[in-house]
Amino acid sequence: MADVNTEHMVEEIRANIQTGDRIKARLVLDHLGSVDKKTQNRLLYELSRGEADFTIPLFNYLLTEYPDLAESLPVIRETLISHLIAYPELLIRSLRDPEITDKTIMIQTAGELRLEDATLALIDLLGQTDDSPTIKLIIETLGLIGDPQSINTLTDYLYSADRELIIAAIHALGQVGTQTAMHRLAERMGTDNELDLLILGIFADVQDQVSLEKLNDTLRSHHAHMRIYAKDELIRIGSKCVPVLIENLKEADDDLLIHTLNVLGEIGDESAIMPIRKLLNSEPRNANVRFAAYEALAMLPLRKGAYTLAAGLTDPEDHVCIAAARAIDRNFNEILAAGIKNMIKARNDEARHIVKIIVNAQVDNIFLSLAGEDYFREMALVYLPHAHQDIRDHYAGLLKKNGFEEFAALVAGGTIDSGGARAKICAVDDSRMILNIYKATLHELGFEPVLFEFPAGALKWLEEEKPALVLTDLNMPEISGIQLTEGIRKIYPAGELPVIMVTTQSDSQDHEAAQAAGVDDILIKPFNAASLKGVMEKYLPVP
Repeated sequence: MADVNTEHMVEEIRANIQTGDRIKARLVLDHLGSVDKKTQNRLLYELSRGEADFTIPLFNYLLTEYPDLAESLPVIRETLISHLIAYPELLIRSLRDPEITDKTIMIQTAGELRLEDATLALIDLLGQTDDSPTIKLIIETLGLIGDPQSINTLTDYLYSADRELIIAAIHALGQVGTQTAMHRLAERMGTDNELDLLILGIFADVQDQVSLEKLNDTLRSHHAHMRIYAKDELIRIGSKCVPVLIENLKEADDDLLIHTLNVLGEIGDESAIMPIRKLLNSEPRNANVRFAAYEALAMLPLRKGAYTLAAGLTDPEDHVCIAAARAIDRNFNEILAAGIKNMIKARNDEARHIVKIIVNAQVDNIFLSLAGEDYFREMALVYLPHAHQDIRDHYAGLLKKNGFEEFAALVAGGTIDSGGARAKICAVDDSRMILNIYKATLHELGFEPVLFEFPAGALKWLEEEKPALVLTDLNMPEISGIQLTEGIRKIYPAGELPVIMVTTQSDSQDHEAAQAAGVDDILIKPFNAASLKGVMEKYLPVP
């Protein structure tokens, strides 16, 4: 504009404010970019002195129609927001004003203020626009406000054709956080794993009864990554979810029982002790359930009745015996010590088997309580020379530290050398107890076990070294056995390195996913030397 009369512009804006003529005021403001900074500030100052219901649309007009100018004059945005905050009723009126075409700043401010009175206006606004960015902003704002009145509207967007709007609606319902909102999210699950994980994350944050029950239900999922996520979150939540988990112990689903026992053990809440013992008293047929029960009890403080754990030492499955031994060692007392001595005094086959379990389980309290008994030393020295070097070194050091120098010397010096280098077998499992069993069993079969509790560490090692075979669990936190196998296959294609999945999971969908990832074979736990040898010798010679 060549010959702008700045004084005339100032006088004109004053007159427009007095007469309430918003159209003429816009015409003046259209030339704001053509005047000097001083005049710009004078005009904006005069405008700010007007009634808020008159000036709000004009400041919004400048902000939306002249964004570059508004960026150079931050007072435009600051004054508009200040008015909206000071006059929330005008904010709501602006949301409903059809003359204001771009309501972004009003929507954002309503969210920042958590202005519940704006909920209905925002819902109405959703019905008036088909602009996806605006719809998403309104959904996010309804989430910030958290008014239950918005639940039905937000639920509609859970089934939108636009994935971004679905995700926005999920987050918004999570912020509303009522039981109804959680029910609506629960109903949305089951068709998309990525969205299901997102919803589970919300359940883990909200932690109401509906959320805890849904997380618990996910332990039944056919997808390993879903189960793993649910287990991790339930463990993180802790004691609050124990009552829900305990109810699972009444069911007949072995996989669910195992996952539940794993979680209860990690949480470590004493209220789980009696239900777990009751489960064991029912004598579950599945050895993996019995193992998981004893493994959980090994992590729990049994103040009373620990003697009942001794029955686990005579279980038909070595895995279960070792888990029971660990549970006994964790809760060791004089009564248990006396009971175990009575069990092995007979020096019969059962006694020898119990001693072998004690040796392989590395249970220090039990071992030391028996170290002074001739019958125990005699039987232990049958197995210790054949044990893995780590186990022998461990017991030799323990005995020496506690004054059993002669026994320590016999343990350290009684090694039976198998001769020659052993082929390495990589075993990956998040259970340290299972890793101990691998150590003993693989050594017994003539291999050198290389053990990893965390799959990421195994992958890093496998980049540098190639073992004869890999054994992996399925359900592991952070990286599942399927994901681990996929990582292995990027390093060693199919046919170059055998991978065997060793799992308690009996679900055929898991097995199919494992095979699709590149697993060569599947072995169902519990394993022993014979069953492990049987599957391994399909892929390599077993000594």
